[in-house]
Amino acid sequence: MDRILSADATPIACRRRGEGPPLVLVGGALSTAATDAPLAALLAPRFTVVTYDRRGRGASGSGAEGVRREIEDLAAVVAAAGPDARVFGMASGGALALEAVAAGLPVELLAVYEPPYTPGASGLRAKAACADRLHRLLAAGDRGGAVELFLTATGVDAATVARMRRAPLWPGLEALAHTLAYDDAVLGDGAVPAERFAAVTARTLVVCGGFSSAGARAATRTLAEALPRARHRTLTGQMREVAPQVLAPVLADFFARDVYVRQAS
Repeated sequence: MDRILSADATPIACRRRGEGPPLVLVGGALSTAATDAPLAALLAPRFTVVTYDRRGRGASGSGAEGVRREIEDLAAVVAAAGPDARVFGMASGGALALEAVAAGLPVELLAVYEPPYTPGASGLRAKAACADRLHRLLAAGDRGGAVELFLTATGVDAATVARMRRAPLWPGLEALAHTLAYDDAVLGDGAVPAERFAAVTARTLVVCGGFSSAGARAATRTLAEALPRARHRTLTGQMREVAPQVLAPVLADFFARDVYVRQAS
């Protein structure tokens, strides 16, 4: 993997694969560049795909935390990717991408999959309670408890979590537990920040799964309505853990079609 320096000199590890227009993938909670590899491989025949370890993960450095720092990291990756880079964000990575573009990151084509906003009074209360418990667990050094909280909050049942705790992947998840606070921060209070996202002028595709929860599907529609140049798409049969082979053609079609339209206009 290559390393680039963010604005505060924190090294950010990234990997480039494929040929074509540059496309940066932004991972969600508990993910690294390796998590995005299957999707990247499917997109590589048509794009130069750049995946990266977000701050505090994998081969990237830690440095100072905070949403502003993560925006700076993404800006550095986009700049290194090349002119007219497109961006796709998965889950909380989508929220980070939206925040970066709203803050001025020069991206014209953006796609996101189910940024986990929780609009509505009950959703905001649930987000606040979950955030409070997450920070208490992390402060106590209970990395396993923090990962379990995240998994159960995203719909994983207790029996599956128990099996995961015994699986070889669990230590790797615990190693990333501290970054759950970063994802929590990028989501704010859980509401879609409509006023701030009014500044997002990029053509944006907001995607959800047809089998995702009603709340997740409603949140993506609320998000699409808040973005000036967004369209919404539901992937039949998909859930929060979307199949790369289903998602990749949708992203490739969106980015390629919009490039053609932009060049022809």
